[in-house]
Amino acid sequence: MRSFPDDLARAQREWSATYRRLADHPDRTELRRRLHRLSTETYFHPHWERRRPRPAEWWALRDLGRSAGSEDQTGRLDR
Repeated sequence: MRSFPDDLARAQREWSATYRRLADHPDRTELRRRLHRLSTETYFHPHWERRRPRPAEWWALRDLGRSAGSEDQTGRLDR
């Protein structure tokens, strides 16, 4: 598996967690905004500066975020 910078891996883990929370609470605007910000942070990360990633690299990054999701089920919605 490919190694990713810590901040990129963190952004992807947060993206996956936010996506799961948004699925449970689709009416939460702050979650949609957070998902958009994390999508931008992930897509335009300096790690991809030299060239855009191949599909396999995107899948590896997404799998990293998904695998962390089974460990991090403690996220709570802020009210």
